[in-house]
Amino acid sequence: MSFYTYSGTAVGVAVKDGVVLASDKRYVYGNFVLSGSVKKTFVISDRVGIAASGIAGDIQELFKELSYLVRLRELRLGRKMGVKAIAKLTSVLMYDRKLVPFLTQILIGGYVDKPELYSLDSIGSVIGDKYIVLGTGAEIAIGVIESNYSKDMSLNEAEKLVIDSLKAVAKRDVLSGRNVDLMIIGKDGIIEKTVSLE
Repeated sequence: MSFYTYSGTAVGVAVKDGVVLASDKRYVYGNFVLSGSVKKTFVISDRVGIAASGIAGDIQELFKELSYLVRLRELRLGRKMGVKAIAKLTSVLMYDRKLVPFLTQILIGGYVDKPELYSLDSIGSVIGDKYIVLGTGAEIAIGVIESNYSKDMSLNEAEKLVIDSLKAVAKRDVLSGRNVDLMIIGKDGIIEKTVSLE
């Protein structure tokens, strides 16, 4: 097994009233579990967040740089950036580091004008969808989500679906943990939670 594996799982689901993002809190390096309490979800603005899988240091550095650039851009524009604009800015930031990339995959989701969800790989390719799963437990989680997803779900139903998908992952993927950070994003703002899957 590579020491640079994208450990952990991140899940995003967009529904009519908002977006739910989640990432497990386990941090694995090679064959060792280093921590079960690493933060891999972050608030970018009052209604946009990210969730990630990968190397914790790279996730945190990317968040720090992205937060700075988003705040600077919003000050210059005099208004909030949209979700797609933040995803494109992140893409430029990641592509600029393509020779020594951030070893992470990220989800960017939020509700500025409408619910939006995007995934980015380590060199910044942007893909939008209604639900996205990244990381080592992706194959397991996507089966649960595809079987039960509906664009007309409520945010509470989407939250339950995300938790159910990560429970399935926690049972079968040793690189994903049993504690999860959740971010529920609606038109009124962001609610953050930490949930135990046990």
